[in-house]
Amino acid sequence: MRIANVDGRAVIVLETGFVDIARASNGRFASSTRELLGRIDELTSWFADEAPTPTEAIERDELEASRRLGPVVEAPSQIFAVGLNYRTHAAEMGLTPPPQPMIFAKFASCLAGANASFPIVSPRTDWEAELVLVVGRGGRDITTDAALDALAGYCVGQDVSDRDLQMAGSPAQFSLGKSHRNFAPVGPWITTRDEVPDPNDLEIVCHVNDVTFQDSTTHDMVFHVPEIVSYVSSVCELRPGDLIFTGSPHGVGQGQKPPVFLRSGDRVVTTIAGLGTLRNHAE
Repeated sequence: MRIANVDGRAVIVLETGFVDIARASNGRFASSTRELLGRIDELTSWFADEAPTPTEAIERDELEASRRLGPVVEAPSQIFAVGLNYRTHAAEMGLTPPPQPMIFAKFASCLAGANASFPIVSPRTDWEAELVLVVGRGGRDITTDAALDALAGYCVGQDVSDRDLQMAGSPAQFSLGKSHRNFAPVGPWITTRDEVPDPNDLEIVCHVNDVTFQDSTTHDMVFHVPEIVSYVSSVCELRPGDLIFTGSPHGVGQGQKPPVFLRSGDRVVTTIAGLGTLRNHAE
């Protein structure tokens, strides 16, 4: 099942239309994706049993390219991110993968949806394609065996980065350097966990202006999805709707020789197999 935020309302996306969840369920489920995610199993069962009629007819490809898509979760209480979590990315940066997940925050004010634009805030504004975890029931001290069950699903994300601010001092300003306006586009929708047998076996690709820069798989992660969920939950309570950016594979702008950074008008297209395509552009 695919759950999107269309015109500010939670919908289930079909091949040729979508179902407004709150309306179709007569108020049984909320119109907010964040409020739905802790009840994802109940929602899945309802949809299978009721098979509601689409609220609006629209081809999935057309919806995917639409500006009607907002952030998959409108106001997550927490946005976590993992640094240097792909072996080949650590290598291109000349760094050693960390011995435990390197966690930082992206602040909620930087969240954006599919087809949103983001500002070029410095000469070293960079792209980073990422698999994003969407928390469902969440909790504390989640074991690796139970980690996937704590999730509602997955989506595509971009961890847009201002390398100038990020590296302005010592220690680095990871959270601020990655939290300018619209620096966390996510979408195009949430694909529920039952449709993703192994989140660490997904192709992840990023094109900038039709040039392929990132082309890898999530198998290259240093810390796989269950380990990330378990580690973060050992410190912080994960809540429904929280987002976890899981790191970026090799091919970021800073890793090119010579480095290549984004300029106004550049188009960034990020695709993860089975999860959809996220289109954004620099303004």
